Amino acid sequence: MAKQTKKKKSIGWEYAPAPESLAQANIAKRYDHFIDGKWSKPSGGEYFRTTNPASGKKISEVALGSNADVDKAVKAARAAYNGAWGKMGGRERGKYIYRIARLIQERAREFAIIESLDGGKPIRESRDVDVPLAANHFFYNAGWADKLEYAFPNRQVAPLGVAGQVIPWNFPLLMAAWKIAPALATGNTVVLKPAETTPLTSLKLAEIIEDSGLPKGVVNIVTGAGETGAAVVNHEDVDKVAFTGSTAVGKLIQRSLANTDKRITLELGGKAANIILEDAAIDQAVEGIVNGIYFNQGHVCCAGSRLFVQESVYDEVMWKLKRRMETMIVGDPLDKNTDIGAINSREQLRTIKRYLKAGQKDGAEMYQPACDLPSNGNWCAPTVFTNVSQSSRIVQEEIFGPVLAVQTFRTVPEVIEKANNTPYGLSAGVWCDKGSRLFQITGSLDAGVVWGNTFNQFDPASPFGGFKESGYGREGGLHGLAAYLDM
Repeated sequence: MAKQTKKKKSIGWEYAPAPESLAQANIAKRYDHFIDGKWSKPSGGEYFRTTNPASGKKISEVALGSNADVDKAVKAARAAYNGAWGKMGGRERGKYIYRIARLIQERAREFAIIESLDGGKPIRESRDVDVPLAANHFFYNAGWADKLEYAFPNRQVAPLGVAGQVIPWNFPLLMAAWKIAPALATGNTVVLKPAETTPLTSLKLAEIIEDSGLPKGVVNIVTGAGETGAAVVNHEDVDKVAFTGSTAVGKLIQRSLANTDKRITLELGGKAANIILEDAAIDQAVEGIVNGIYFNQGHVCCAGSRLFVQESVYDEVMWKLKRRMETMIVGDPLDKNTDIGAINSREQLRTIKRYLKAGQKDGAEMYQPACDLPSNGNWCAPTVFTNVSQSSRIVQEEIFGPVLAVQTFRTVPEVIEKANNTPYGLSAGVWCDKGSRLFQITGSLDAGVVWGNTFNQFDPASPFGGFKESGYGREGGLHGLAAYLDM
């Protein structure tokens, strides 16, 4: 377990460590694939390590999937689609989905511990955001399973067939729920490939699926690296592809499927603008900034990594932001006091460090609060860049780390132009006292999701997705159901 960071606070005290007990988490020494309702050894006999990013220590071994394993999973999914699941009515499907949601709730503490242990995020985020939202997505979609004719009136709806789904490492359990729940509610079967660095909660979800009595082959989980994901995406018997990940990989998937009739949704990178106007509630906005970029280590595609502050309140915002950063605790993700956990992998940490050097090379001023980072594991102090140019790499490119780039503006048209001047269009936020001005700005931003006087708030009934190089298609809400239907 990582050593708790000791850090001098401006408020004058230090918190005693409050670690979550690992005894609540049952983690096997080795995990196989979950195919056709049972645990299946990898055809090549190979396994890979999954490690704790806060300590670098091995957690477990996970099966390395091959083309043969993926083919076996797709065949199992097709048999289930042509068999019991495909013949089952929506009401019965909903019962299974509802049962999965209840089982997640019952084992919520275990899921939260494993999510933080495997991914590096603070236990508070896993416990209060990831796990409850994952359960809520299953609850929400369970309710629609027997009401699709009301969700899409005057249309003949039918499932697509076998869905191949590939998810990232930043929200492993939540991304699995986002994809599996609507697929099942609409009558499809699933082959899921979790990220190689965070596979454990998807495999724990497989245990719940097994316990729920879901017919065999309806959900199959094959673990592995990029080659395994490519095998899922390109399998000729997969009817629908859902991918969340980097823009670069999304483009490769789009090209590889261009000559096929597969349905596809892509949720890709982002470079969200967080806009603070002079009449905003500054204290609330500063806390929104911290929530949008630091509490999740910037490991969110919709992280508010670009901050735009109106000139008249810039000094106040920056003073309060830096003071708030000084109180943040960087350390053991399983400690309930921790604000900023570990970076998910050494590779990602190296990427973040390259961007820190690039920002300084471009002439920006870098600020990091004084804190002693743990000696083992992958760590990055919360960082803010000021005096940043619009063309700087740290403004234009997704970093996926706790790094904030700050710019100023004078007028609303100016900030809209700056905010939209990026290849991405996933999310944005606006802080403003006047509702009319807030709606004026939100309607002008090229982003799929825009928050008003808040940031990073999600609901299963609300669609989520982006424009431009942030992908296309939506997940969540009725739009998320529609993506898995032929109508």
